[in-house]
Amino acid sequence: MKKIQCEILGLSSSPSTGGAYAILLKEVNGIRRLPIIIGAFEAQAIALEIEGIKPPRPLTHDLLKQVIDSLGASVMEVLIDELKENTFFAKIILEVSALTNEIDSRPSDAIALAVRAQVPIYVADTVMQVAGFVPSEESEKESLSPEDFEKEEEEEPLQKSKEAQIAALQNKLREAIESEEYERAAKLRDDIQKLTNSN
Repeated sequence: MKKIQCEILGLSSSPSTGGAYAILLKEVNGIRRLPIIIGAFEAQAIALEIEGIKPPRPLTHDLLKQVIDSLGASVMEVLIDELKENTFFAKIILEVSALTNEIDSRPSDAIALAVRAQVPIYVADTVMQVAGFVPSEESEKESLSPEDFEKEEEEEPLQKSKEAQIAALQNKLREAIESEEYERAAKLRDDIQKLTNSN
């Protein structure tokens, strides 16, 4: 499985999503971004560690890290490896006595543990292709010249290729995330997935 190393680009919240937060991952050697909706507790746990704020008593993820260390194991990496029915799945990769173990996890818990253990966060390439997006400024620089814009304006909307439809939806997805409209973003992500799967 091809995997892509990512870093945390930011955390944001939206009142319209009932207290849910979004964590935005960015590939280390690229420009694609991956938004994942997470719970408020996990968002707080990630934010506290990133900011270097130590709570007076250990949080659940601090406790998990202490248990892993006490048992002589090491967290090697975390991997967001699947997307099924709009739900992300992750694995925590542990090494115990030179043996590697994969522990099933929610991405939010895996990322909260990864920032504490200071280990890499990976995303499977298949997941990034389906759920990732390219910010519009960078995608325009990468793939479209001024002549391409003129040609696109001349085309009839019904004649647009699937690639153009997907690119347009990805732009809308980016705008929805930037304006913190996560329900709309989830619907747009589903539309992109349907178009991608029908290719």
